[in-house]
Amino acid sequence: MKTCKTVSTCTPVEEAQGTHVFDILGYSKHKGMGHGVDGRIRSGVFSVGGHDWVIFFFPDGYKGHGLDYISVFLMLSSNNAKVRASCDMRLVDRYTGFSSSVHKTGPRIFSSGDISKFAPQSNCFIRHSEIEGSAYLRDDRLTIECVVTVFNKPHITQTKPFLKIDMPPADMTEHVSKLLEEKQGFDVSFIVGGETIEAHRFVLAIRSPVFKAELYGSMQEARPGQCITIMDMQPDVFKALLHFIYTDCLPSGEDTEMVRLLLVAADRYAMDRLKLVCQSILCEDLNKDTVAITLALADQHNCHRLKNACLEFIELSNFMDALVATRRLKDIKKTCPSFIVDELEKRTKRRKA
Repeated sequence: MKTCKTVSTCTPVEEAQGTHVFDILGYSKHKGMGHGVDGRIRSGVFSVGGHDWVIFFFPDGYKGHGLDYISVFLMLSSNNAKVRASCDMRLVDRYTGFSSSVHKTGPRIFSSGDISKFAPQSNCFIRHSEIEGSAYLRDDRLTIECVVTVFNKPHITQTKPFLKIDMPPADMTEHVSKLLEEKQGFDVSFIVGGETIEAHRFVLAIRSPVFKAELYGSMQEARPGQCITIMDMQPDVFKALLHFIYTDCLPSGEDTEMVRLLLVAADRYAMDRLKLVCQSILCEDLNKDTVAITLALADQHNCHRLKNACLEFIELSNFMDALVATRRLKDIKKTCPSFIVDELEKRTKRRKA
């Protein structure tokens, strides 16, 4: 199954921050203004993040808390605005000049069309008793510091393919094949049809259990420096066999006859992959001139899939009559068990019925 992995990124949110200092001079003289809307003192309008803001100060507190608290609110003053922001309401120590946080809000949405435009949502900012006689109130002066941070909408990058490092193709056979090409480090020799052919013992043992047994196991035929004689095989076939052992592919330009001989060699040395490669080539090459020989070969070397392909080719191509009329059927009877011929004849009868 092919999978696809993509990626997009939410970049850090850009923010704008501003601080407004609201000085209340003559603090004591502002008492008694009442707890309603008319009891507020409004700061000048200030801008942060492209939006207007204002601070409301209620010396007597806003609605319902008597004379216990003062109330301080930040309000989004821009019309038809919706802003994600935070605010930190602070009081300045009149002796040190440093401010201390009294109430923090957000980040959250401030909407100019409803009550969310105010922060904090509590009327109780700080008790009168905590201000009067404290370092926050000196010379009848109270300083409110409001830090407003406006957060812009996050930016999402365009979706793109996830960084991928392609898997390099396997190159082991390329390196192993160089051992044969460079003709270095040979440690075993074979005499095939009177010709001496050299190879590497460990490579042969890796690729063929028969070679492994002959070179290292109980069937060991030769020690380093000695020669092994290969009977019943032509030098070109043995060289093609070595080429496959070292490269995992057949030499280019091999004809059908060479492929048949390599199938026999693959069966002899228990090289199943080579055996299947040869069967595939022979199956593609099936025709009226090759099917009889290929069927006999498949039966002799237990190539069941190739044998079934030959039988199916004969049946589907109405080729049985031609076999019967020629010497090919006689050839099959000589090389194949009788049940193969019986099977062919049964299939022909079923087809004619």
